[in-house]
Amino acid sequence: MLEIKKYGAIDIGSNAIRLLVSNIIVAEGKEPQFKKSALVRVPIRLGADAFVSGIISEQNITRMIDAMEAFKLLMKVHNVERYKACATSAMREAKNGLEVVDKILTETGVKIDIIGGKEEAAIISSTDLNQLIEGNNSYLYVDVGGGSTEFTIFSEGKIITSKSFKMGTVRLLNNKKAVNKEIFSNVEKWIKKNTLGLKNLSLIGSGGNINKLFKMSGRLEGKPISFIYLNAQYQFLKQMSYQDRISELSLNPDRADVIIPAIKIYISAMKWSGASKIYVPKIGLSDGIIKSLYYNKL
Repeated sequence: MLEIKKYGAIDIGSNAIRLLVSNIIVAEGKEPQFKKSALVRVPIRLGADAFVSGIISEQNITRMIDAMEAFKLLMKVHNVERYKACATSAMREAKNGLEVVDKILTETGVKIDIIGGKEEAAIISSTDLNQLIEGNNSYLYVDVGGGSTEFTIFSEGKIITSKSFKMGTVRLLNNKKAVNKEIFSNVEKWIKKNTLGLKNLSLIGSGGNINKLFKMSGRLEGKPISFIYLNAQYQFLKQMSYQDRISELSLNPDRADVIIPAIKIYISAMKWSGASKIYVPKIGLSDGIIKSLYYNKL
């Protein structure tokens, strides 16, 4: 017997807002399969509001309401039976975050949960990491967002420790250099201390920027990217102007600027942990929300 369910996940990030619609294929005696049916991404940069002025602007509140209305209609067309909406660091830090959530609920009927960094890391790591983290190897899982980066250390298949740092791409673009220097220094200490003595350590990267880089590399799914390749890409992209990254490399305007601080975070994490390669599974918060919904973890 075969059963197909449709679930939706709304991820309200600091750089963009996403709707993922997923088919869950349940066959007797088999593990359920999660297959992407649709993914819509809207570049509403909430972090540029929250990390600079401390509030979500009226203009962006209106755009969010429009996005939620559109997502609701899309989910209706797709016959989505269950969905969940989660907001991360920009909404966490905006002084009017809860107010915005209430307004969206009143206007659209979409209930948004503002989740903490730890919860965000837990939802993401409930995805398909199992295939990667089997065996005796150690991994530093790095999820780079617009407002924060979640670090999780796995060794011998178990979570050793995890921490969320206010080190996101949109935030780094808007911060003063001295502030960024201090954040990088704190993360360096944490990574060095917690990866000390771990052998054969590799990175696992998630987030829109590393997914884009992986696509650009032409690597086969499941194959890692080397530190040398990533560092060369970093130097190459850094030398290009923002305009050239859009026109020559066909990067989206809201990706062409944040990709630089994103690669810097991954490269730094590789240096500090001694990792020479990074795996890029296709996972993110929205995938985690779908799975957590299905397994009733949310």
